Amino acid sequence: MCGRYAASRGPEDLAGVFEIEKWEPEEALAPDYNVAPTKEVYAVLDRPLKDADSPAPVRQLRRLKWGLVPSWSKTPEGGARMINARAETVHEKPSYRRAFSTRRCIIPADGYYEWVTAKDERELEVEGRKKRGRKQPYFVLPADGSVFAMAGLYEFWRDRTLPDDHPLAWWFTCSVITTEAETTPLAVPPAEGPDTLADIHPRMPLMLTPDRWDSWLDPSRTDPDDLRELLAPPPAGLMRAYPVSTAVSNVRNNGPELLKELEGPEEGTLF
Repeated sequence: MCGRYAASRGPEDLAGVFEIEKWEPEEALAPDYNVAPTKEVYAVLDRPLKDADSPAPVRQLRRLKWGLVPSWSKTPEGGARMINARAETVHEKPSYRRAFSTRRCIIPADGYYEWVTAKDERELEVEGRKKRGRKQPYFVLPADGSVFAMAGLYEFWRDRTLPDDHPLAWWFTCSVITTEAETTPLAVPPAEGPDTLADIHPRMPLMLTPDRWDSWLDPSRTDPDDLRELLAPPPAGLMRAYPVSTAVSNVRNNGPELLKELEGPEEGTLF
């Protein structure tokens, strides 16, 4: 799962990393260390420019709302629930399959947050023998400090209640694709706590390594069977994870201090 992440890099930095050809300075977003569903986020995508003479796709950095609204949806209300699409079924689910074939993007991040419940505590919760306790958040990121490139989908939705020239007539939304979490040891295991990503959560965002970026973004690739090969998990051993303050659990908190690595889980948390 991916329900919260950090994105502090600006357009200039991302343009260099992803070889962006087109982005609008007035669309720049402030660094966000606690990105939550329904927020506007950066996405890298390849598509022709509007009103351009050439139909050739251009690599763009766009602002999209996190929470995909299918083009056929009658209302945008379900977008907040559609922040993640499962790699195993994205090609067949009605809400995602059209975007999977023709509207794929990369959602750049520093890394993502996930909350841990220790196994024995989790079992007690399931059995109803223990109230939900405080969970310890971890920040998961590439061990080499590079951009965390999450595989994503994007969609356009038209609000038919508004006139064509209204600035909110079109919604531009996206979803992060997730896959099974790695069961191999982390590149830099924390001093105490989980040893693998699967110990933190059974799901993780699908990270695309640079050798897959062009193929993933290529809008001419539309065959689902061909595209599913790009959903293979990245090589193991690229990620690290460390505990961070439970302050990140409150979406109102936002700042670089949320990424500060703790020596160990906070007192009173479940791991």
